[in-house]
Amino acid sequence: MSYNATRLTAFATQLLDAAGMDPVKSPTIAQVLVEADLMGHDTHGLGLLGPYLADIGKGELKTQGEPGVIADFPAAVTWDGRRLPGTWLTVKAIDLACARARTQGACSVSIRRSHHIACLAAYLTRATDQGFVIQIMTSAPENQSVAPFGGRAGALTPNPIAAGWPTAGDPVLIDVSMSITTNGMVGRLNKHGGQLPGKWLVDADGNPTADPSVMTREPKGALLPIGGVEYGHKGYALGLLVEAMTQGLSGHGRADPIEGWTGEVFVQVYDPRAFSGLDAFTRQTEWIADYCRKVAPMKGVERVRLPGENGLARRKRQLVEGVTLHPGIMPMLEPWAAKLGVALP
Repeated sequence: MSYNATRLTAFATQLLDAAGMDPVKSPTIAQVLVEADLMGHDTHGLGLLGPYLADIGKGELKTQGEPGVIADFPAAVTWDGRRLPGTWLTVKAIDLACARARTQGACSVSIRRSHHIACLAAYLTRATDQGFVIQIMTSAPENQSVAPFGGRAGALTPNPIAAGWPTAGDPVLIDVSMSITTNGMVGRLNKHGGQLPGKWLVDADGNPTADPSVMTREPKGALLPIGGVEYGHKGYALGLLVEAMTQGLSGHGRADPIEGWTGEVFVQVYDPRAFSGLDAFTRQTEWIADYCRKVAPMKGVERVRLPGENGLARRKRQLVEGVTLHPGIMPMLEPWAAKLGVALP
């Protein structure tokens, strides 16, 4: 079954409003979640709404207020997120960074003590549509699910890095976790008795495995960094970089007491107009994009694609035909709709 994207956004907004979220913030949160589903990132879209509503009820996701300003320089800003919605804070940070980049050339915003920020890819076109280059990173210091290279227990989180930049056509959009898979995918497969496509985890004895249940047994296993057992030093190194950029620059992270589901965030926006100019920038980015698309594909591959190409095409199609949600999402939201008195879409 598919759903109209506008109606899904209204439904999510109404649920958040009914749960007590500031009505100024609810539409932004809903839009980010639906945007993730539009692009096909269905572990980080409306599938997160139930847990967000639960955290509102527990007081772990704050509903009112503004971030505290820790530092404010023309091109570098640090906020205390005060446990406010990470989705709303990240949109607010991107808008500020874009505005500052127009005059400063670049702007970075670091956010400590934010709540979870959902799908990073869902934010990127907010900057690339204006001709900007954007990077986003996030980590969750309360979670230790990803093993360091050579280790058999978790120390890090998947620590995704996202980036986007304009070309003469569609932008290039990257959203990559520094672990082979995500906690969301592992949790979904474990719930439904599935197996991962490869040995992307290690059990507590350090044996590579495709069995997601090792993440719920004691002692727990761990997700492997990108590169796995042989080349995981690459994902591990990048994961540590994300920890430094999100927790180090914000001044808050694993060295501090755990407060709940957290997102430490780093947003950076560049304006090509402050460098060689937007036309010069897109002349280069379009050339390499076009060259990659024209490379002869391997056997079994229809054609070479660019990062984000599938997601943008899926988004365009689902805006017309309706959003196809993962089968488990609407049944998970139905009890919340009944509890909060919100009609199903």
